[in-house]
Amino acid sequence: MNKFLLLLFLFSLAITGNPLHGQPTLSTTALPEYDPEIKAKKDWLVERIATKTALCRWGEDRIVLTNGLISRIFSIKPDGCSAGLDLITKNESFLRAVKPEAVIQVDSRSIRVGGLLGQPVMNYFKYGWLTTMEKDPLAMHLVDYKVENSKERFEWKKKPEWMPHDLSWPPAGKELIMEYAFQDDQKNILSETYGKEFVEKIFELRIEVHYEMYDGLPLLSKWIQIINLNREPIRLDHFTSELLAFVEPESSVGDLDSWQMPNMSIETDYAFGGGMTQESGLNKSYFWETDTTYLTVINYNRIQPTLLAVRPALGPGIQIEAGESFESYRVFELLHDSYDRERKGLQIRKMYRTITPWVTENPILMHVRQADDQSVKTAIDQCADVGFEMVILTFGSGFNLEDSSNRNLERMKNLADYAHSRGIALGGYSLLASRSIDDTNDVVMPEGQQPRFNHSPCLQSFWGINYFKNLYRFYGLTGMDILEHDGSYPGDVCISQDHPGHQGLRDSQWRQFEQIRNFYRWCRANGIYLNVPDWYFLNGSNKIAMGYRETNWSLPREYQEIIERQNVYDGTWEKTPSMGWMFVPLVQYHGGGEAATIEPLKDHLGHYEQRLANLFGAGVQACYRGPRLYDAPETREIVKKWVDFYKKHRRILDADIVHVRRPDGRDYDGILHADPWGEEKGLLMLYNPLDEEIRKTLTIDLYYTGLKGSVRLIHEEGDEEEKKLDHRQQLELDIRIPSRKWTWYVFK
Repeated sequence: MNKFLLLLFLFSLAITGNPLHGQPTLSTTALPEYDPEIKAKKDWLVERIATKTALCRWGEDRIVLTNGLISRIFSIKPDGCSAGLDLITKNESFLRAVKPEAVIQVDSRSIRVGGLLGQPVMNYFKYGWLTTMEKDPLAMHLVDYKVENSKERFEWKKKPEWMPHDLSWPPAGKELIMEYAFQDDQKNILSETYGKEFVEKIFELRIEVHYEMYDGLPLLSKWIQIINLNREPIRLDHFTSELLAFVEPESSVGDLDSWQMPNMSIETDYAFGGGMTQESGLNKSYFWETDTTYLTVINYNRIQPTLLAVRPALGPGIQIEAGESFESYRVFELLHDSYDRERKGLQIRKMYRTITPWVTENPILMHVRQADDQSVKTAIDQCADVGFEMVILTFGSGFNLEDSSNRNLERMKNLADYAHSRGIALGGYSLLASRSIDDTNDVVMPEGQQPRFNHSPCLQSFWGINYFKNLYRFYGLTGMDILEHDGSYPGDVCISQDHPGHQGLRDSQWRQFEQIRNFYRWCRANGIYLNVPDWYFLNGSNKIAMGYRETNWSLPREYQEIIERQNVYDGTWEKTPSMGWMFVPLVQYHGGGEAATIEPLKDHLGHYEQRLANLFGAGVQACYRGPRLYDAPETREIVKKWVDFYKKHRRILDADIVHVRRPDGRDYDGILHADPWGEEKGLLMLYNPLDEEIRKTLTIDLYYTGLKGSVRLIHEEGDEEEKKLDHRQQLELDIRIPSRKWTWYVFK
């Protein structure tokens, strides 16, 4: 809200009084009636769910946001609160108690948002108790609510040529917005508790609590917006945007070193850190905590964590000016219907495809080792010749994104134009953290703490601000298409009071995160592909490392082949194939000598083809790092063969992986791609690491392909034959895999 609108709002108050401070009506008559018996009868992983997200009324005092898979139930009278979170398909209630919908801390004082008092016991919750529970006199109260279609979090410029199929953005669903404010009859008790001066400062605050639920999967998100309609700024020290009292999934009188958490996955778009998985982020944005009001928990010492608190570890510690607003980060809550690892992984991958659909962009890419014009053009020409789609000027190539000279910008634009003329995307590598600039611009850590990577610049120092200005300018002027951003912001705090972009420790993490978040979102809006080895998917990054140890690429070639397949097998439990890159050093990397090196490529065709079969067969793109993709006609033929294979079967190869057998070097290993909505519903890749042929009969479970009754089977590029499935959707398949080779089957 700008200053003009604030003045207009305050003028209207002088004439009409503040409608937010009166008694709200909160009518439900315009909503459809909620039927608890309506639930999806199909498996949302293999069949489309017809039920759409809707807001319904449940009597006069409750509303329900539901999609046939899950429901979030809200009390609206006597006040707003979450009274239920249910997995409808399992008739399972996840919540056991009512809590505030949010808590904000302003000028060191905590303010609750919504919630009810008087629940008699915290082990479970009965809807009948709502009639006897009371408003929290010190909390902001529900004054209004509305429902809208879901909206995009930021703009996404799609690259359909790199995607197996088009995905909707924003995801289809509904957004419920519940507005909270103080009411006139609270002024006295608020003044007695907080002091009249503080109450005058906060009385015109308005809190919007947002919930978004998506069609076709048991997923919802939540965030809050704080709107300052006062005449002076406020300092937001801290916030908790979600506080849910969950049913404990295990009961132990004694204390445990590790507690089982509710069967759900939590994700936020305030994720950062030095790791290749969401859980490895250094700074968490949600916490499982002890509920101090849960006096009747079975755990004798009452330390069992049964409370989900979504809040930053530090801050934000920022000032919200008069007439301005603040939006928290979003939490995403996915409710699972099984503890089976494969099924849970498939559900998580479906979540990412829904809320971060750009992760399905999966260009075939090369890392060129030298950034001089001739080397880059040679790489571009070879990529165009065999069907690769992207060239990255890799680390150590001489590419310098921080060179803002006109000469460098003009040269890079000319190279980008040349790449585009050949149908190739072009970009380069830049290191952000994990290096030292100088004492003036590096993060200054609190005593006893070290930066995540030992050294790191502060993103809100003079250097940091200028670095990002250069990034915007570089990509805006050169037209390049990709940034490989290594050592992204790892969450380091900074106590410096001399950096222009933050005031001190309190706001340092939030302000640095804003810098990186805003840039990545700008990249997504402008179609700039982002390789980032940290968990920034929800803010626009496309791909992360699949998960590997770099020094393993200096092992003898034969070891690399199996370890590579292990990395893919292990890395795709929660990542789709397109979310993780692998690495193929065509030239020596970290040592290892001739035994580890593929160049000259024509001298190691068997190994080179094995690597291509491993990766393209998995739908996983790798950084092929070297000066060239081929060095002879026979090398070119092999590379093009596997590129053509991938492009012919792109949709199914980019689909989810069902894990068949992990590579161990002792027997076959394999993966099954499954896409119940494609023409090719399954593709089975099998590998033989042995020195002798493998012949055996396998039982292949085709449930997640959606196939029933029978299947049309194609072995490699041969003829189709029809096979019967048993009642469990399983297929008995006789296989033959040549020594140290592979084979594949397509299921239609």
